[in-house]
Amino acid sequence: MITIDIPGFRRLELHHLVSDYNGTLAVDGELLPGVAKLLGELAAHLDIHVITADTFGLARTQLDGVPVKLVITPTESQAEAKLRYVTSLGTDSVVAIGNGRNDRQMLHAVALGIALIQREGGAFETIANAHLVSTSILDALDLLRNPKRLIATLRA
Repeated sequence: MITIDIPGFRRLELHHLVSDYNGTLAVDGELLPGVAKLLGELAAHLDIHVITADTFGLARTQLDGVPVKLVITPTESQAEAKLRYVTSLGTDSVVAIGNGRNDRQMLHAVALGIALIQREGGAFETIANAHLVSTSILDALDLLRNPKRLIATLRA
């Protein structure tokens, strides 16, 4: 669990990290360098879930050996599937990361939603529904490894 009090925002007690795959942890289906290592470190503190339609069909292979629960969903109704998933975990205990339009509801619903703008870009609706935005998955994951960094961005 990761716990941090952010003045004027809320007290976070995070048990789960839920992430999109393509555009978030990977580009063109290939896991970005350094992501597996950081996920491995965070797995000591959070249950990590990757939810994806797996557009390129590489998620299972790319995440082999990484301590995550991989959930591959149908391509239809992705936004609703992701929202249902984080709701089933208990949204107050979830930090979620994503970049696509199908991540917007998930990021809005959770205790901490982080939108990414990387090489695939970031959907405006998703950015508008997040609590914060990062330009690198490595930086976003580092916020969870060093949660006091969240105070500077999110305090009121």
